[in-house]
Amino acid sequence: MVNKINRKYKISGMTCSSCKASVENSLNLLDQVKSSNADIRLGELTLILNKDIDLKSLQNSIPKKYLINKEISSSDRLSEIKSDSPNKKSKLEQLKPLFLILFYITSASILLNFRDWNWNNFMLDFMGLFFIIFSFFKMLDLKGFPVSFMMYDPLAKVIPIYGFLYPFIETALGVMFLMRIKIIAALVISLIILIVTTVGVTKTLLSKKTIQCACLGTHLKLPMTEATLIENIIMLSMSIFMILNYPYK
Repeated sequence: MVNKINRKYKISGMTCSSCKASVENSLNLLDQVKSSNADIRLGELTLILNKDIDLKSLQNSIPKKYLINKEISSSDRLSEIKSDSPNKKSKLEQLKPLFLILFYITSASILLNFRDWNWNNFMLDFMGLFFIIFSFFKMLDLKGFPVSFMMYDPLAKVIPIYGFLYPFIETALGVMFLMRIKIIAALVISLIILIVTTVGVTKTLLSKKTIQCACLGTHLKLPMTEATLIENIIMLSMSIFMILNYPYK
């Protein structure tokens, strides 16, 4: 197993979840950084490094309003992580909210259609509830979400305003699916944005970078994992299936 270096620094200038997301995502873009965790309350920054990196390089990678002051414990510079099992357990625990939300969305969609079952109606309700609920969590932090989203979404990286508009687009799509308004248009738009996001998620997973997933905003600290990719593939599959099977009865 490849040895990794664990380091902790004092950092100042962080005041909110948007600051935390900005610092972590900026540092996670560095090749030397495996993962980062910024603690606003303690003013501390914990890094797991693939290889050594100097303080100046770390400072230059984050916005100027944040200042990495000093390393807290130089004795921990060469500490090794012998096993990844604690991290895996932590990821599963962090993903619990995502699994619960998907369970409730699925259950609600089934209950809405079980008396007169129709797969198309089930999928329309599922996608509608999915977009509405996921957009709600994104809107809890409209400043922090675009920062996290642009770390992996290709379109948000090129057009920053897209990251800000994304929760509103999801809300509109949710309403269109639930109210059965312009379904084909909603499906085509969903297909496009999901393809773009899936490309970004796939690239992130292949690079093995540890970043925060923005699918449920920034308040729920979800790691970017294969679960995010599966979630996107499910929505993509539903969109394609319904486009091919239009009109609906």
